[in-house]
Amino acid sequence: MSHNLSLLPPSEKNKVELDKQASFVVWQMKEAKAGPEAIREQLEKIADEAEQAWFEQCVDKYKRMMGVM
Repeated sequence: MSHNLSLLPPSEKNKVELDKQASFVVWQMKEAKAGPEAIREQLEKIADEAEQAWFEQCVDKYKRMMGVM
């Protein structure tokens, strides 16, 4: 089953993008290409509090998945 992400409403598209960014930041931390400050830097770029909370949830999810503490 395929999903066309371009058909999602803008808020859902943004959630997908934030999830991708969280995944990338945690991967960078796992590979020692970035430190915990990278998460803070990304959070500072997000103006909406709900989007910040979503990003933090995604970061926590990927930290568990990738074994990053």
